[in-house]
Amino acid sequence: MAVEEEGLRVFQSVKIKIGEAKNLPPYPGPNRMRDCYCTVNLDQEEVFRTKIVEKSLCPFYGEDFYCEIPRSFRHLSFYIFDRDVFRRDSSIGKVAVKKEDLQKYHGKDTWFQLQPVSADSEVQGKVHLELRLSEVITDSGVISHKLATRVLECQGLPIVNGQCDPYAAVSLLGPSRSDAKKTKVKRKTNNPQYEEVFYFEVTRPLSYTKRQFDVEEEDVDKLALRVDLWNASNLKFGDEFLGGVRVPLRVLGQVGVHDAWYYLQPRENGGKSVKVEELGSLRLNIVYTEDHVFPSEHYTPLRDLLLYSAMVQPVSASTAHTLGEVCREKQEAAIPLVRLFLHYGKIVPFISAIAHAEVNRTQDPNTIFRGNSLTSKCIDETMKLAGMHYLQVTLKPIIDEICTEHKPCEIDPVKLKESENLDTNRENLRQYVDRIFNVITTSGVRCPTVMCDIFFSLRESAATRFQVDQDVRYTAVSSFIFLRFFAPAILSPNLFHLRPHHPDPGTSRTLTLISKTIQTLGSLAKSKSANFKESYMAAFYDYFNEQKYADAVKNFLDLISTSGKWDQKSIETPIMLKEGSVKLTIKRVDGKGSKGTKGRFMIKRAQGRNRFGMKNFKKRWFRLTNHEFTYHKTKGEGALCSIPIDNILAVERLEEESFKMKNMFQVIQPERALYIQANNCVEARDWIDILTKVSQCNRKRLSTYHPSAYLNGHWLCCKVSADTATGCTPCTGGLPANIQLDVDGDRETERIYSLFSTYMTKLIKMQEACGSKSVYDGPEQEEYSSFVIDDPQETYKTLKLIVSAVQTLEQQHTKYKRDKFKKTKIGSQEHPIGDKSFQCYIRQQSESSTYSI
Repeated sequence: MAVEEEGLRVFQSVKIKIGEAKNLPPYPGPNRMRDCYCTVNLDQEEVFRTKIVEKSLCPFYGEDFYCEIPRSFRHLSFYIFDRDVFRRDSSIGKVAVKKEDLQKYHGKDTWFQLQPVSADSEVQGKVHLELRLSEVITDSGVISHKLATRVLECQGLPIVNGQCDPYAAVSLLGPSRSDAKKTKVKRKTNNPQYEEVFYFEVTRPLSYTKRQFDVEEEDVDKLALRVDLWNASNLKFGDEFLGGVRVPLRVLGQVGVHDAWYYLQPRENGGKSVKVEELGSLRLNIVYTEDHVFPSEHYTPLRDLLLYSAMVQPVSASTAHTLGEVCREKQEAAIPLVRLFLHYGKIVPFISAIAHAEVNRTQDPNTIFRGNSLTSKCIDETMKLAGMHYLQVTLKPIIDEICTEHKPCEIDPVKLKESENLDTNRENLRQYVDRIFNVITTSGVRCPTVMCDIFFSLRESAATRFQVDQDVRYTAVSSFIFLRFFAPAILSPNLFHLRPHHPDPGTSRTLTLISKTIQTLGSLAKSKSANFKESYMAAFYDYFNEQKYADAVKNFLDLISTSGKWDQKSIETPIMLKEGSVKLTIKRVDGKGSKGTKGRFMIKRAQGRNRFGMKNFKKRWFRLTNHEFTYHKTKGEGALCSIPIDNILAVERLEEESFKMKNMFQVIQPERALYIQANNCVEARDWIDILTKVSQCNRKRLSTYHPSAYLNGHWLCCKVSADTATGCTPCTGGLPANIQLDVDGDRETERIYSLFSTYMTKLIKMQEACGSKSVYDGPEQEEYSSFVIDDPQETYKTLKLIVSAVQTLEQQHTKYKRDKFKKTKIGSQEHPIGDKSFQCYIRQQSESSTYSI
């Protein structure tokens, strides 16, 4: 989800590897061990939770998390919790990284010291204040000065224990005073509107005789305004601190007026008095990306160069191939290239071209596609994008069964437990391998067309290059579909969205043994037993030393490398796309009014005391497949309701004002609408995106909708009183129907520009290498040996065009940053004053001041 900024779209995303924690404090009891999990939070909002690692003070998680960030945030935080069966889980410590500091840790494995967690330090949100100092003449003729403090509103306050009933406490602080006043409590909102004014008398020295309105320096230094936000709690522990701000009165300056937004700050000395080193540490790898995407026409020169790559002769002189040459890791280049070429339908000719070139450089058929080349990485990425549904329908049922059953499958006699039997374990493992092998080798009809076309190209190139080797046409394909697709998915199902978390150690070991066997079965190697270093694996593989297994692999490879024969759209098997627990309420449409109406829906009063209220919301388990959207009372139970995908007319956000609840969206059908609350903003965006994509081609989709509910006789959004009124807001549109290939071409081109800009020095060095090769016919210089340059003149022409396109975009970015800096107003709603920006605000105010006597 992008944020619009003056014709420019800003995307935020984060990719996190949660490694492990170490040296956590022991539990204060005889056991001393803990059952810990880690959460990922945007400010105070939890967006991801790892599995629980039991009985460990050094838990290993090994989990990856990626999300598009749909809103602004100040901190990316990680909390370690200890599960408590009888009480609320207790927090052990946290890591909080400020948004502006994320680049310091970009892509690096970093050990972070856990910090104490205190209610006084867990703050978020901002407050809008207006201060005005004025002269008042009393009845006795004495001039006094009053400070008028107006608390206007707050935004984004944290929700405490499921509620937020905030009020503000306002105090004027000085050496001999601490006047305190309070606003009214605003119920059930974390975006309260106050609009309350408080007056404080500011004393002046008797020597004050200036006619010009001013504030004495010695007074200002002694006075400050303190505004604290509190959650009004009915609990015996008292009200909870939500955050505060301290405003020195010197901000009033000569004008005597100050109007600004402030970030709420933790209470001073709010943390617990715990030695940091006693809490342990957490290993993380954080990759935060912020893409600033210009209108499409800005990318035309670079995009055209990239998309023309497949036609360039030789392909090593193309723009896309050059990107792979200059990037530190081939994977860096492969990800945006594949997404861009998929978006424009040019992935097959591009991969065919670079694969053909690589095959021609390969001398030994046994090493074909075995390196981490640009070709290998691009095919890997294509399979992940285009083949995710294929994996889901092929492997997920059996992987789920293995993870649930926990059958013992250890066949290493050294690792065998006393209670286990080796023969039984071998039989368990053999049955699992047989079942997975069968589901893979019978799944050829479901292999996506784009993958089949690529495999056909690989097969033809390999067979032409190595005509003597009859098996090379199989090994060229199996090195990808088995070695880089099915085997890794079995080994780490969480990385391929087959499981929500990394499996437990026992199940992980079972999957490792299965993956090794499947990989060897698919390799069609001449000597199978020689492929195993472990004698117990070689002995186990004897079960599969039959010709029928090799024949099944070859038949499968023949099928998936036949170009254009199968179409994934013909798949009739339901594919589970997403599931999870959320709250919903159902508002039914009056059947009489629904006849003959298009682009509108009618809501009747829900069953219950209140038309809309918390009692109408039920927690349900939702499942979405490519056929239907269902909800269940609990996971695993039968469906309470099934909605065919064809019946979804629109999926849109629901404004918070409707129910004073965040993260809500609506699923609109012909006869009713579902109002659903997700657990957090990321989950809400995910549900909206995937429901919209899967229903995008429905013929009766609405063109307009109401972004708010119908309450108190009118629509809250447009104030129209007729409940049958056509929607007042255009529905979200323009999303492609193909779920897996939902790609923003301009965003990917921007990422490629960013890579070229980062590696500009290597582009220049590559130009030097082209010049060196053109004029010097001797041995290649060592500093240029890392580049693949088949045609120096063509490569140099391409490099010159790349540098020109990148420099043009660089100028656009520089201009945007300069203009944005000029327009940035510290203290505005978009740029509140924080703990580090106060001095910048004072400086900005003094520079822009035009006050004169």
